[in-house]
Amino acid sequence: MMKIGIFFGGISREREISFAGGRTVYDNLDKQLFEPVPIFVDSLGNFIHLDWSFVYKGTVRDFYPPVQSVPNDLSGFQMYVESLGKLSEEQLNEMTNLVGQRIKPEDFHQLFDFAFLALHGPYGEDGNLQGLLEWYGIPYSGAGVLSSAIGIDKITQKKLFSDLGLKTPDYQVIDADNLTEENVEATFNTLKTALGMPLVVKAPRQGSSLGVSIVKEDNVEAFKAAAKKSLFIDEVTKEQWTSLEKEDKVRFVHDFVDVRLGIGLPVYVNGDSETIIYNPKELYNHLTSELEEKGKDLVSYQSLDAEERLLIEQHIKGREFSCIVVEDEQASPLALPPTEIVRGNEGVFDYRSKYLPGMSRKVTPIDLPIDKVREIQFKCEELYTKLQFDVYARIDGFVTDSGEVFLNDPNTTSGMMPSSFFFHQAAEIGLNPSQFLTFIIRTSLACRIRSGKNTVVTKPLLKSLDAQISQLSSDDQQKLRVGVIMGGYSSERHISVESGRNIFEKLASSHKYEAVPIFLTGSDTDHVIYELPINIMLKDNADDIKLKIDQALSGEKHEVLTEAIQKASKITDKYAAGVCFDPKPLTYDTLKERVDAVFIALHGRPGEDGAVQKHLNEKGIPYNGSDVDSSEVTIDKFVTTEILGEKDIFVAEHMLLQKENWLKDAKAAIDVVEANFTYPIIAKPADDGCSSAVMMVKNRSTLEHFAEAMFREEEEVNENLRNQLNLDKNEEFPSKQRILIEELISAKDADHFLEITGGMLTKWHEDGTRTYEIFEPSEALASGEILSLEEKFLAGEGQNITPPRFSPNPEEQKWISDAVRNDLEKVAKILNVQGYCRIDAFVRIWKEQKRVETIIIEVNSLPGMTPATCIFHQAAINGYKPYDFIDNILDYGIKRTEAKLSK
Repeated sequence: MMKIGIFFGGISREREISFAGGRTVYDNLDKQLFEPVPIFVDSLGNFIHLDWSFVYKGTVRDFYPPVQSVPNDLSGFQMYVESLGKLSEEQLNEMTNLVGQRIKPEDFHQLFDFAFLALHGPYGEDGNLQGLLEWYGIPYSGAGVLSSAIGIDKITQKKLFSDLGLKTPDYQVIDADNLTEENVEATFNTLKTALGMPLVVKAPRQGSSLGVSIVKEDNVEAFKAAAKKSLFIDEVTKEQWTSLEKEDKVRFVHDFVDVRLGIGLPVYVNGDSETIIYNPKELYNHLTSELEEKGKDLVSYQSLDAEERLLIEQHIKGREFSCIVVEDEQASPLALPPTEIVRGNEGVFDYRSKYLPGMSRKVTPIDLPIDKVREIQFKCEELYTKLQFDVYARIDGFVTDSGEVFLNDPNTTSGMMPSSFFFHQAAEIGLNPSQFLTFIIRTSLACRIRSGKNTVVTKPLLKSLDAQISQLSSDDQQKLRVGVIMGGYSSERHISVESGRNIFEKLASSHKYEAVPIFLTGSDTDHVIYELPINIMLKDNADDIKLKIDQALSGEKHEVLTEAIQKASKITDKYAAGVCFDPKPLTYDTLKERVDAVFIALHGRPGEDGAVQKHLNEKGIPYNGSDVDSSEVTIDKFVTTEILGEKDIFVAEHMLLQKENWLKDAKAAIDVVEANFTYPIIAKPADDGCSSAVMMVKNRSTLEHFAEAMFREEEEVNENLRNQLNLDKNEEFPSKQRILIEELISAKDADHFLEITGGMLTKWHEDGTRTYEIFEPSEALASGEILSLEEKFLAGEGQNITPPRFSPNPEEQKWISDAVRNDLEKVAKILNVQGYCRIDAFVRIWKEQKRVETIIIEVNSLPGMTPATCIFHQAAINGYKPYDFIDNILDYGIKRTEAKLSK
């Protein structure tokens, strides 16, 4: 079995996306062919053979630097390792030993046979690491040294575009030193004359659209602001800093040092290369000293890794697309169907637009006449060849209203997130993520052989891999078929799709299971289900999936997709023989014939309410999670808290606000709430999934608007109400019959207070009994007043600390953790939870009295299973990789059904 060293993390500002992408590769490599070896690259450039459990942390800063290595005076901040300042070799080794083992390049060959590069930006996709691997004789994925160096440098690309006769937006290059106060206006006027307005301002050696702005306003201040963003300069004014409360100042510093949101650390102060700030506390103190104590109007900071030049481009107004180009086994370029990027705003397709669901949509293929789409593919293949790219590339561009095609920003490494273009477009030729990764590894080996370097090692690897691939289709006949049900029709259907895809991918890369993607839609009275082809399963969200199903069933087939499938048929036949491209309608009867078991990845209703489970029970189909009786209770937060309260479990004070009472007399209904509670309070649907329309309500007016929106008769919330409730443009808000009102839980007089979420796994025993394995919970930190869906489930968004910070004292930490986990187990037993679950709670701690109160908020019988959800972090501490965790959940469900049927 080939050992694959997965390089992820890195030095660049894209380290968090790289970390999440590396986890995707780690999980999706075909376990029948490959053994993944996680090689974490820290932001100092150290290579660390990472303990696998840390792969499942939410962000790099959740585990590195380890808390043990952070001085006590910095423990209140999350930061990257460079903020610790200069470390000795001994300190580095002590620190890295807490998360794995630091390794040298000369030792790579002892750990792995092949390097899969999931790094982004400088030092990852610029040829540096590729050259290092070639020096030590390690074959690697993707582009070689030359094409990598070209791919990272936007200025060099521009020159090559011109020399090779490739059409690209006009541009100018400006040295940062020339942007002085004296000449910036003249420079701006020169750029306007040469390129017109708007202007696109770019940092020329960054990836993921970092440091990119569009200057739309015809004034020099807007241009200066864009230039500072691209040069990674941040200015803070006295008014801005002094207007913040202390807690908000800490949050400001957190965002500043986060390389996704701010410029990061270390930084120069006021352009002085002698004055450097390394850590968040120094930054906090410097801001306080300069802007409060000394009363300065402004302080300026610039990243030590700032750009020295700016690339200024002509703005092209048109349809934006991205196209993955791969090599077939004859080394000929093949452009996959290009994807149109439809942004949720009119700005640039930036870092947030690329990686946060809802910020943009992917439409594949781009909706243009067939000849124009073919022209895009031809031009992308032409550029790929002329720039001497290898293995694969992602090429971006625009199509103007007049039909001109402009290519821009070719990338030799694509994002490896589950929803990235990389996997999205591969699915259009029938390859699931596991199969596509196998294809990339095989193509990379062939490319390295063509380079003529170290072929004595690489040729046997390729020969062995080809032999193993040829055996895979026969092995599939022995696998257990698991239908993964995703989608639904609740406001959490999109998160359900993320969960379902993650479960599918974990099972599809295993040696034990054949994963079958199942999509559920319809209504409470009529569940409509389909078996999905991989190309539809990997669409952006549940609504896109439903649209594509409808189009496919109507016989609508896009000619570009048909052509792509035909052109890639040799690839598909080798890696995904017999793949289907059409959805298949199912009933619960035909589902029983198609699968051996089901994994329900639905959230809210249906799924967590027992409705799907009733149908599966009738057909004798095993499934994950709790049975009908428990599900019907836990979906109802009011009933759940009533039952737990009667059993002396701590719960929030609560009541129901009923729609019938509201419609009868809205004022009287609100009066009753105010008679029982003091603002602020929490309002939420009584019977929906977690974080669905949960809001902190601070006054009567907001509660009235909340009730009006929740009890509306119309399908959509009107614009006025959306504004009143500060709902995002695409944020869904359910319509319900009941609102659950809860007290806002606070610390009261406790010594320590925090929010946690705790997962667990139940084990089946032959006598029909079960035991509960309660994981260490996670401390959940919200950026706002309420934990959002994004913070709970999306990679890189939430901040979860596992185990939670109950106490810095190990003995105290243990007894508090034991007490909390004991409370969570009591709750699970009272509610008859089965299989697994997640329980959200607040914890109050009185250390001298050795007293703990665990206040239960809600119980999720089908917790989110997205790659970033913290239940995987918790399971990892107990030795379960995500696949092992899922395998145990399925095993419980299968044994439970077998026991029922045997009676």
